[in-house]
Amino acid sequence: MKTLSRFASVLALASLAVAPGAALFAQTAPAYHEIARISISGEGGWDYLSVDSAAHRLYVTHSTEVVVIDTERNAVVGKLAGTSGVHGVAIAPKLHRGFTSNGRDNSVTIFDTRTLKEIQRVSVGKSPDAILFDPVSDDVFTFNGGSNDSTVLKAATGKVVKTIPLGGRPEFAVTDGKGMVFDNIEDTSELVAIDVKALEVKHRWPLAPGDGPSGLAIDPKQNRAFAVCGNKMMAVVDTTTGKLLGTPEIGSGPDAAGFDPTSGIAVSSNGQDGTMTLVHVGADGKPAVLGSVATQRGARTMTLDPRTHRIYLIAAKYGELPAAAAGGGRRRPPIVPGSTVVLVYGL
Repeated sequence: MKTLSRFASVLALASLAVAPGAALFAQTAPAYHEIARISISGEGGWDYLSVDSAAHRLYVTHSTEVVVIDTERNAVVGKLAGTSGVHGVAIAPKLHRGFTSNGRDNSVTIFDTRTLKEIQRVSVGKSPDAILFDPVSDDVFTFNGGSNDSTVLKAATGKVVKTIPLGGRPEFAVTDGKGMVFDNIEDTSELVAIDVKALEVKHRWPLAPGDGPSGLAIDPKQNRAFAVCGNKMMAVVDTTTGKLLGTPEIGSGPDAAGFDPTSGIAVSSNGQDGTMTLVHVGADGKPAVLGSVATQRGARTMTLDPRTHRIYLIAAKYGELPAAAAGGGRRRPPIVPGSTVVLVYGL
């Protein structure tokens, strides 16, 4: 791992010009290291983390509530309760509205981001997982793992306008901010492209040899998507043609991805290994691994703040697997109460 001073010099060079600078930045693996740990009280598992860069807020889904963290102070500043089996959070900044996907009761909670008070609750498809706000259409999309579809609702009113069949079990989704939303289909190993005006699937692109995609990140400027797959591959796709640009090897147990537009680096969080893999697409259009960063075993989900370049992951300690699980019952050991923590990585 290179020294921080050397990396600072590379970062300064990168700020001089977009294309040449990005290339300079990418020639050296960023010196990410752990800079803080933020304890999360309560019990239960977690899923996605979402960052609101402008408001300096990090939203952490944790069992039946959303924990809100001030990213300038690395401190918990509030909670949104009553979100049963919450998976994700989407933010509509201009409306001061947030949206949670509540997997256990098939609903979306709409809340005021200033007060963290619930405004409205909307019924959606079965077992909503990922959720996103699209700034082009001003719509919110939920991706429903139990009904293999996407529910679309108006961010301003909460009115459901359409349900889009997806032809498989959806995972994470991203928007390019130009009229298309992309989503990983886990059981068919495809990337689908949704037209936000027509509200229909326009393209289905295979990710093979990548299998079982989960996390997804996007470079909207260069039109590239980065899908992390269960068989230790990151499938890099041209989002204008669907062409597979490459499948660099990542760590085991990935569940999330991020992209830093300044460096042009995509990141996967690998929970089984306890690592992050750093990937960059070169001038020849081929993706390659720059290196990896040690995190904590079980840190499988993450988000990246493009303003500060900080990466946030969540992990916990685990107890002993009950003896009854040996017969094929519970597969995951229990989480030790009070051990959940957000890991903050910086440069």
